Amino acid sequence: MMLLRALLIGSALVGSTALSAQPATTRLDAVSGVPEIDQKTQTEDLRFKNERDDRLTVPVRLSGSGPYQFLVDTGADRTAVSRELASTLKLESAGGAELHTIGGVSNVHTARVQSLELTRTPERAIEAAVLDRANIGADGIVGVDLLRSQRVQFDFEKQTMSIVPSKAPDFRNEPGTIVVQARRKNGRLIVTDAQANDRSVTVVLDTGSQVSIGNYALRRRLLGPSLVNARQTVELESVTGEKITGDYMFIRELDIGGIGLKDLAVVFTDAHTFKQLGLEDTPALLLGMNAIRAFKKVSIDFANRKFRVVLPEHSEIETQVASAGAL
Repeated sequence: MMLLRALLIGSALVGSTALSAQPATTRLDAVSGVPEIDQKTQTEDLRFKNERDDRLTVPVRLSGSGPYQFLVDTGADRTAVSRELASTLKLESAGGAELHTIGGVSNVHTARVQSLELTRTPERAIEAAVLDRANIGADGIVGVDLLRSQRVQFDFEKQTMSIVPSKAPDFRNEPGTIVVQARRKNGRLIVTDAQANDRSVTVVLDTGSQVSIGNYALRRRLLGPSLVNARQTVELESVTGEKITGDYMFIRELDIGGIGLKDLAVVFTDAHTFKQLGLEDTPALLLGMNAIRAFKKVSIDFANRKFRVVLPEHSEIETQVASAGAL
């Protein structure tokens, strides 16, 4: 059985003063709205490190310490730190919370981070989920609570990531650029103008997942020659250590707003994320890094709800999941 790590933090965090405190809780809405865009935020290119899979990490400083390697996860609405790092830095406890992942809902501790520096403008007073490093695969996770008013740009040729204000110029005039309009739900960007083998599908952008994940509703819609390769059972692991199994197969063709992908590797499973987004009965796909890395450049704009890519020089994109030998 192949093991694939999928970092999918859900949208709802319900916190209390402590996990053992009174039943009364306060809902912590990590993405309650888009704040005013800071026009003075400075652009900074961060050279990212490719871990043992296709997910990306960038250097982050916490209250002046570091840098530490954090995963960039556009599917996570809450930033997280590893339990080991929280202990080393003696971070103050911020109580507890319920965390939604692909495997379900878990109670987790949270820690108060006084300052987090991803770019030249530090974020202040962040309450981060505390998770085991072995489950994260890094020192922490950068979620959309830090990115929601800005734009994340990946340049896979130069191996850099840029964090810029949403209104800053980008590569929109570069040859091969395609722009897809998205909508936001629970902090995530969702594209509805998409088809899998000419059949409608809802696509959720998720840079925290190593492989794309489809729900059973999508699999039922594509049963037959639309799915290729012998079925193989794989195991997905969430950031809280929960494991779920799925069927590893290939979709012949996926079109996202005019962007065509061929032979896309997908794991079909009953992930809790689909239920959380109200998509359990709608054919849906979490678009992971095995697909996103197929492009020359990628821009994910949360404030303007746009997904922009620059196609590579070759006209036909064929995507495959990261080599199983590296897992």
